[in-house]
Amino acid sequence: MRLHRVVVFAAAFCASAAVNGSASADASLTSGIGLSNCGKLGPDLKPGAGMNHLSNALLFYWVQGYLSAANFFLLNEYNDYIDTGRVEEPAITKLVAEFCAENPDKKPISAIDKFIRDTDKVEAKESDAIDPWEH
Repeated sequence: MRLHRVVVFAAAFCASAAVNGSASADASLTSGIGLSNCGKLGPDLKPGAGMNHLSNALLFYWVQGYLSAANFFLLNEYNDYIDTGRVEEPAITKLVAEFCAENPDKKPISAIDKFIRDTDKVEAKESDAIDPWEH
């Protein structure tokens, strides 16, 4: 699974490097698209354009990583997690685009944090929790 994420990130990075023009996409690569300003990111998102649109793809890949980190916390603290296989790009792009249109002074991470709080979780057993520092 980790190799898959590395390959996806590398592909997104190469694709963004090949696109010569969108300054906002370049800035998103160095600061993380979820931490960018909604006033700048919002107009770059194109709900319905799918993963072929660079800003949509960068956002979705960032969200996948962020949800993975959130799942680590949720599993260890609350014995539940978000089924990331059910989280799809069109819903995320639409969610963030609408949030950014209404809140140009905020950051997309706020919309994703609310999504994490509000979305249905999958219950897990305490034994499913991961302690990476355990021998």
